[in-house]
Amino acid sequence: MVVALVTDADIPSNALHALSQVIASRGRVLALTGAGISAESGIPTFRGPEGYWRVGSVNYRPEELATFAAFQRMPAEIWGWYLHRRSFCRKANPNPAHLALAELERKLGDRFVLVTQNVDGLHLRAGNSLERTYQIHGNIDYVRCAAECGTGIRALPEGLGTDWPKDTIPSGDHLELLHCDGCGAFLRPHVLWFDEYYDEERYRFESSIAAIEAADLLLVIGTSGATNLPMQIVQRASQRGISILVINQDPSPFSAIAAASEHGAFLQGAAGTWLPRLVEYMTVVD
Repeated sequence: MVVALVTDADIPSNALHALSQVIASRGRVLALTGAGISAESGIPTFRGPEGYWRVGSVNYRPEELATFAAFQRMPAEIWGWYLHRRSFCRKANPNPAHLALAELERKLGDRFVLVTQNVDGLHLRAGNSLERTYQIHGNIDYVRCAAECGTGIRALPEGLGTDWPKDTIPSGDHLELLHCDGCGAFLRPHVLWFDEYYDEERYRFESSIAAIEAADLLLVIGTSGATNLPMQIVQRASQRGISILVINQDPSPFSAIAAASEHGAFLQGAAGTWLPRLVEYMTVVD
């Protein structure tokens, strides 16, 4: 028998009941993660101070930069912003919360799905599989042709490096690397922009909906419901009456939904503190 280091007293009763039910029934778990889990690895949140970017004399908000319309107007400048943001992602390492979710996938196998809003790739680096990790906002390490010439999704060219200074716009050889070798158009970051829509081929929309329809427990970690698909997932979990556990530093619409559900709970605090406890409890086996 594997003995857990946590005791029942470490976990609120509603959360303990939800975990116990899933263990007993060999149920399915869907984990939904957002910026909060990566902030614990040192990655600035999207709308934080590092998200702002100066082009000429104008300071742009992230919501203004992260659009296809902005990319069409000033592709090199948008690439400079994304390459700088990628620098933070590449310097960061998976934290205990990422590692706990990778361990939960190893334990549950096909009974686990991870839906992440994060584009930093930390879940994959922690050990979660690409097969069961739905990156619904894309991955900043990948690109595709902005002209949709059919060359597919590929890794960002290595020649761009991993440390890009702020307010630096790519030029020369770096700019050449950011053009499609199929048609010559600009490459674009493989991310979902504010003026774009979820789809299945690139962002696993239908797969995410199917996952919440099959889930017996929803873990919501470090996200507060600012985008459409995560909100659909949490609302559908509530409609189905399944257990919802929300881990976040601050109350949110998601924590209110969890608190109102019969077997839900809001676990306030760091994901790196809570998730290892929950996963360790769930991985106790006879």
